[in-house]
Amino acid sequence: MQIRRDTIGLTVDGSLMRLYVAQPKSVGRWPGVLFYSDIYQLGDPITRLADRLAGYGYVVAAPEIFHRREPIGAVIKPDATGRLRGNDNARNTPTSAFDADASAVLDWLTDQAAVDAARLGAVGFCIGGHLAFRAALRPQVRATACIYPTGLQDGVLGSDRADSLQRAAEIQGALLTIFGSLDPHVPEPAREAILAAFAAVPGLRQTTRLYEANHTFMRDDGERWDPQCSDHAWGDVIAFLQTELG
Repeated sequence: MQIRRDTIGLTVDGSLMRLYVAQPKSVGRWPGVLFYSDIYQLGDPITRLADRLAGYGYVVAAPEIFHRREPIGAVIKPDATGRLRGNDNARNTPTSAFDADASAVLDWLTDQAAVDAARLGAVGFCIGGHLAFRAALRPQVRATACIYPTGLQDGVLGSDRADSLQRAAEIQGALLTIFGSLDPHVPEPAREAILAAFAAVPGLRQTTRLYEANHTFMRDDGERWDPQCSDHAWGDVIAFLQTELG
């Protein structure tokens, strides 16, 4: 379906947070999705994915995750310098600040006339996969897709050690986790630790997909982009969300 795009501002802890919103043009009440970027913020590869998701019938809200440290609208170049900049931003942002951002976006989605507040989900990539996992700890989030999430296994997220994986039992919704077998940031021991933590939670509804792909394999502007794996993983995400949220 056709979509429309908007940019709005939310104030969180005294900081203006830009929110990229993509949603169907058609009038209706749609599921709402908190959509997290990787460390490079809201560049074209991420907004294209947000747009695609909206076209399946979702109100997609993507925040600038480093709004406390970067100018409004800043997009970090995905090169060696950009990686250092993005990681420095992350390591200087408390986990509690990321959590406050999630609350603000979920509250905003809940208040929208076009959103069915009983059908909220989260999707994220790289650090955003970890942030999406933390969003899943909230009871109103019914479905979460974590795509090559970094730092889950060891709590590396912000300026402090995150307790995300240790709180997996708090997840009430369904969880989809997508990994790349060639990903140096989430190697096999990390994947095994994550899956062991999931297995230790009775009743956790979780599905895992493993593709022969590298980290950021869904970014269509990079050398690690894998079109085939990206298409299959995207199909996994859409099928998962349609099953859980409609």
